[in-house]
Amino acid sequence: MTWLKEVIGTEKAIIGMCHFAPLPGDPGYRKEQGMAYALDRARKDLYALQNGGIDAVMFSNEYSLPYLTDVRTETVAAMARIIGELMNEITVPFGVNVLWDPWKSLDLAAATGAAFVREIFTGVYASDFGLWNTNSGATVRHQHEIGAENVKLLFNIVPEAAAYLAPRTPASIAKSTVFNCRPDALCVSGLTAGAATDSSVLKEVKEAVPGTVVLANTGCRKETIAEQLAIADGAVVATTFKYDGIFENMVDEQRVAEFMKVVREFRSR
Repeated sequence: MTWLKEVIGTEKAIIGMCHFAPLPGDPGYRKEQGMAYALDRARKDLYALQNGGIDAVMFSNEYSLPYLTDVRTETVAAMARIIGELMNEITVPFGVNVLWDPWKSLDLAAATGAAFVREIFTGVYASDFGLWNTNSGATVRHQHEIGAENVKLLFNIVPEAAAYLAPRTPASIAKSTVFNCRPDALCVSGLTAGAATDSSVLKEVKEAVPGTVVLANTGCRKETIAEQLAIADGAVVATTFKYDGIFENMVDEQRVAEFMKVVREFRSR
């Protein structure tokens, strides 16, 4: 049994993303509608995910494009406000992801009581956001300094829109990350949000670190989730839950329910 059962309540867990609209400071922020718009959109997506039967939710500033690797204070403050206002309406375990800043993700988790965070905690990358460096040792020490040592760390080791600078395979990255950093889970992604996670890469990573939780992190669909769950321990899902499967759209409760029906059937085998 993995920690997924203890924290989320089931093995082969599905974590649904609740993407926040652009926030204060973001280029796409709707100043004329203010935070009320962002809060209303988040509430509707949260209810659609929960009513559709999701196992857990992860709140993310997914529309804070282009992303920062040193996220500004106003973004974290806005995310904390939205989660705080929704707190009494959240009925499933939840996590947070402040793109792309592990320290700010942990700060937000500590402030809101999130059970897990997903981030790029380790590695050096050439990315769309410039040279992307990390310091997992400092990050984990920060985690303990702020009293967030019980927050589960989901390491994205195949980050979107970025390539590892050293010529290493995902399996070798997985092995050294597990040895050096003791992650709670490894996330394997496609190129961008909505891009399918390569099942062969997922299998390679899981075989390299069989004792570590491995999650499919992008591009899961109703038609492919059973195949991916046969390899991975769970999945983080977003785009396929949106109306017409389009990243920018709101969450469609019916699509969530249909997806989760396939997942429940897989678990009952």
